[in-house]
Amino acid sequence: MTPATIKQALLDSYARDGGINHLDGVNLPSQDRVAELARDFMHVLFPGYFESTSLAKDAVPAWLDQKLAKIDQRLVTEIEKSLLFARDPAPAANARQLATALLARLPEIRRIVQTDVQAAYNGDPAARSVEEIILAYPCVLAISLQRIAHVLYSLGVPLLPRMLTEYGHERTGVDLHPGARIGTHFFIDHCVGVVIGETATIGNHVKLYQGVTLGAKSFELDGAGNPVKGVKRHPDIGDHVTIYAHATILGGETRIGEHCVIGGNVWLLQSMPAHSTAAYKGDDLIIRTRRATATTRGDGDWAI
Repeated sequence: MTPATIKQALLDSYARDGGINHLDGVNLPSQDRVAELARDFMHVLFPGYFESTSLAKDAVPAWLDQKLAKIDQRLVTEIEKSLLFARDPAPAANARQLATALLARLPEIRRIVQTDVQAAYNGDPAARSVEEIILAYPCVLAISLQRIAHVLYSLGVPLLPRMLTEYGHERTGVDLHPGARIGTHFFIDHCVGVVIGETATIGNHVKLYQGVTLGAKSFELDGAGNPVKGVKRHPDIGDHVTIYAHATILGGETRIGEHCVIGGNVWLLQSMPAHSTAAYKGDDLIIRTRRATATTRGDGDWAI
């Protein structure tokens, strides 16, 4: 095929195959600009860690003025694009208000992110310093961006929160939905292959290993056969829970009580009381608590 033929075939495809064209529409948020925004947020959360030269304490006020001005301008622009996409009646004014609301939360986000860094240091005997955690542990990027995106999600900003967490997903292999509510002292060891759904909640002092999924069992469909949105689909995890590698916990009604331990490769569709452990013994999933032992067969039948 000649270049002209290829061009015409693509033009014909644009005219014929809808759904993946965005022509004559509003200007959507830029992936490149959102990636720059994510990197700038990390600089502000962790001053002095990601600079090309050393940052002196007396230079911080001027440095912060520059960083915040850059973030503010870009944030307002990308929020306004997101609001235009959602047909907001006053996108410019609302973008200004929403950007200010997020920036005002940055000190609080820093306080919580510090607990995540400390949890990583305390939770991994291989860690030699906090500096190593911040510079070399991908969980810091993934969790920090999720916490920023969660504020935007809670404020009702479309598109942009998911784009921020997807930058972290692309960089780390960890998929944290901005809608998930995550407590303090959160640590993902090895930080790859973890998936946490939109309506999941996670308590304080929770530790996950690689490959953990907090997902949905199935999608409820409406009369037209489309997934019903806005319903609780993902599990709730209590405080001081440890979930080992490649465990899968599904369902919006699934509740994992505090101080539970879930073993590797466990497939869990039911709730667990506090102070319980779940692990396979052969083909049987054994759930033990201080009061009783329950055994569920691989086919889901229970025996106590």
